[in-house]
Amino acid sequence: MSFKPVVALVGRPNVGKSTLFNRLTRSRSALVADFSGLTRDRHYGEGRVGEKPFIVVDTGGFEPVAKDGILHQMARQTQQAIAEADVVIFLVDARAGVNAHDHDIARLLRKLGQRVVLCVNKAEGMLHGSAVAEFHELGLGQPSAISAAHGEGISDLIEHALVGLGKEPVVEVFDADDVEPSEEALKAAAAAAAEDAEPFEHRIKLAIVGRPNVGKSTLINTLLGEERVIAFDMPGTTRDAIEIEFDRGGKQYTLIDTAGLRKRGKVFEAIEKFSVIKTLQAIEASNVVLLMIDAQQEVSDQDAHIAGFILETGRALVVAINKWDGLDNEQRERIQREFDRKLRFLSFARLHTISALRGQGVNNLLKSVNSAHAAAFAKLSTPKLTRELQAAVEQQPPPRKGIFRPKMRYAHQGGQNPPLIIVHGNALDSISDSYRRYLEGRFRDAFELAGTPLRIEFKSSFNPYADN
Repeated sequence: MSFKPVVALVGRPNVGKSTLFNRLTRSRSALVADFSGLTRDRHYGEGRVGEKPFIVVDTGGFEPVAKDGILHQMARQTQQAIAEADVVIFLVDARAGVNAHDHDIARLLRKLGQRVVLCVNKAEGMLHGSAVAEFHELGLGQPSAISAAHGEGISDLIEHALVGLGKEPVVEVFDADDVEPSEEALKAAAAAAAEDAEPFEHRIKLAIVGRPNVGKSTLINTLLGEERVIAFDMPGTTRDAIEIEFDRGGKQYTLIDTAGLRKRGKVFEAIEKFSVIKTLQAIEASNVVLLMIDAQQEVSDQDAHIAGFILETGRALVVAINKWDGLDNEQRERIQREFDRKLRFLSFARLHTISALRGQGVNNLLKSVNSAHAAAFAKLSTPKLTRELQAAVEQQPPPRKGIFRPKMRYAHQGGQNPPLIIVHGNALDSISDSYRRYLEGRFRDAFELAGTPLRIEFKSSFNPYADN
């Protein structure tokens, strides 16, 4: 297997790091706007130049001298990305020129001893010499002039950055007429072949959503055991949807940290509107959604709106009430009553009370996520569905409409994520919502479908004598 080098993009705010990231990954994964400080967490993606694959890391605006606050947290994220990287691309702004901030970053990079490629962005329309001349004073070698927005000079930059990286590991080749391979080598080859033969199991995409400042980023850091994303006591800290691959207990997950969803009337900045769109897209792209609610605030209409969108998209769901450790018994009973009253339509989802900061109750969350994912992708056999349908009808027949009673003949599965059950029969157009909910409860109990919405569709047979 080839080695994928890691390329970290660093620089002060608004020099075009996210634009270059999107250009290298051929995507629009990172939010881009003429707004400083938009990116805050590390954002990973895969790129390729020619036959050379690599991993690229987008970082927030780097202010190494920041001592506290959100800027300090962003600087820690950037320093972690530098430590992980094989090569650092240091972006500067050709239009703005060199400033003291650039010198602070250059001094830190020289101190860390990491390999650095100096990149002068926004150089479109400028002569190469005039664009890069003043940046020699940073002492980081020959600068490369590019335009991330227009795609100029990108290939040359990456080829220069990847020189000497990404080589294939050395593999010993045995000549059958010369040397017999060892028993260990044969076992290793057999194990590799068996691993390749195993069926592919996709990663569970888990989107963590909720209102601002409910503890989404804190929960992700607790699950990972490191400060992977910025968790800060300020609403709106997370702006982009950050995907993080994570393995535990033999299961593979992609955690998606999302921006907090406010009420529509409180979304003022254009950047925040894009963040909301990214969050809704993350919900639609996920397999399971973890809805977080703040136990120290009332269950709001906004929580209900978010839950309604999740239900509308048909995603499997787990609910976590966070900051539970800070409540007394009376407050806990109050929040439980509010949940039952305002979010009773989520009765199919498993509910957990947790403290993301202290790690209390977190271990059981992933068990419920696994169960919800399994339920969403469950395969329901037609004979079992039909037997359960007949048993339900025998116990409680559907009510008559006029002189006719709906007649249900058989059921089969019509889709997954969420499970769709199609019931065939005669005169099914008159089935009431209450009877639909009755059948849903029967199917859910029979097939252990906790954690996922369940949809039932009725199809009536064509009656050739209807007109007569």
